[in-house]
Amino acid sequence: MIIVVTGAGGPTGTAVSEYFRKNGHTVLEAGRDQVDLLDRAAVQAFAGRIEAEHGHVDGVIHLVGGWRGSDSFAETDLGDWDALHDLLVRTLQHVSLAFESLLRKSANGRFVIVSAQAAQRPSAGGAAYAAAKAAAEAWTLSLADALQGTGSAATILVVKALVNDAMRAAKPDARFPGFTDVRDLAEAIGGLYDQPAAQVNATRLDLTT
Repeated sequence: MIIVVTGAGGPTGTAVSEYFRKNGHTVLEAGRDQVDLLDRAAVQAFAGRIEAEHGHVDGVIHLVGGWRGSDSFAETDLGDWDALHDLLVRTLQHVSLAFESLLRKSANGRFVIVSAQAAQRPSAGGAAYAAAKAAAEAWTLSLADALQGTGSAATILVVKALVNDAMRAAKPDARFPGFTDVRDLAEAIGGLYDQPAAQVNATRLDLTT
């Protein structure tokens, strides 16, 4: 399979890329060094190069993330909204619009974003973050509607937060309750391919339960 991983430069992207490579798939990474996901023309060109070489994609795993918040609702900085909109919404828009046609050509494709419980249960100080995550979910569900009747699906994976080995090493006494390990996230993404596209399309899979 041809798997595109966006936001590939961090620990989560590394874990997901390693998972798919280990299972024999071709992974094409889109980190900051490869393409500016805030530049729609650059993203379209990136997708065009992949189409020219491979003809389709079987997975787009969108892992661009970020968090900003405040101590209270009244102290919310709308600059945080601007930053999170770019990170969590605008990059998603560019990537999904560029790759929808390539996913349509796959016999078993998946488009995946990682969302957070905050999208459904926002905190007072997390208004900007929760709103951006909710917008990303709505956009992904629109893509899912566009993919109905094809071999591909768009799915939302929900976490409380992610944890990796570096975080554990930095805080050896921390328990990180309810957090999802990045390797478990990678396996959950891989597991989406074991189910028919119609069963996982437009679904929210909660990894915290």
